[in-house]
Amino acid sequence: MNRDKITSLIILQLLLIVGIFISDWSTQQIGLLKLTIYGVLLILSAMLLSIRIRFINRLKQIIDDTKRAIDGNLTTRLFANEDHRFNEMIFSINELIEKLEKIQIKTIQSHAARKSLLSSISHDIRTPLTSIIGYVNALKDDIATSDEEKKEYLEIISKKSSNLKQLIDKIFNMAKLDADEVPLQIESIDLAEITRELLIEYLPEIKRNELELKINIPESKCLIMVDRLSIIRIIDNILKNAILYGKEGKVLGIELIDNEKEIQLLIWDKGPGISKSESEKVFERMYRGDQSRNSIHAGSGLGLAIAKSLIEKNKGRIWVKSKPSNKTTFGIAFTKIKSGFAH
Repeated sequence: MNRDKITSLIILQLLLIVGIFISDWSTQQIGLLKLTIYGVLLILSAMLLSIRIRFINRLKQIIDDTKRAIDGNLTTRLFANEDHRFNEMIFSINELIEKLEKIQIKTIQSHAARKSLLSSISHDIRTPLTSIIGYVNALKDDIATSDEEKKEYLEIISKKSSNLKQLIDKIFNMAKLDADEVPLQIESIDLAEITRELLIEYLPEIKRNELELKINIPESKCLIMVDRLSIIRIIDNILKNAILYGKEGKVLGIELIDNEKEIQLLIWDKGPGISKSESEKVFERMYRGDQSRNSIHAGSGLGLAIAKSLIEKNKGRIWVKSKPSNKTTFGIAFTKIKSGFAH
């Protein structure tokens, strides 16, 4: 062990006491009182030396454990001892290591999620793009023998191009949300009015899919403090999701519930539904389940992820409840504001 200055001084002090004691003893100038004093001084010096050595060894152990954590072994934890001053430092170091471990886990998960996301995006872009190229080449090579067939090819190209643009727009929006580049203009919004306006826009699609509408929206104002564009995009994404995956059930329900503290908007359908295990994942990016979310549908897997991100930025909450083949409900909620506080 390399002795520090304090240890060296304690040893020097011990040697001086021993030297003076030997000198007094040899000249027979030591009495009972002096002997007692020498004994106490020797014991105190020995105790100080022992405490100092234990302190240095303990400090060395802490340094070694901390270096292991710095080198990447974030499962390392320092053990407390009887010294409360040491314990405070050890608890702080352990707390820091624990936070670093959580960051490391999130980084690994984020890296894996990014790889999965890029893989899904690559597949979802390549598939319609390959189809578009194929039909364009077919038109160039005059494979279509009639005007009707050419028109059919052009309609397919148009539809695939539109789907591809929608996917790219969603990817772009998701990237902007991640970078916190979506400006919010918080204002007083009547959720009932906005819901009715959006529902009117979807009436042609609802009619085309032969969906029965069941609406329960109060006539009174349902005021919340949110960004208008955000709430429109949130409801739009959930409505699209309900129509896309719930059209087999032939029913679309819209309910606005005015509670004492919050306003809830429930959008439900009677499609195939979502299993309990999938319910926890539907808000993940590019997630598609085995039942309601599969390759038969044209969903990008980003709509609900965008809705969730926007909900969180507007201090709301979102959830899903589903009883497969019976009823699936997506709900959003925001804190209610009183009419007197509306701007």
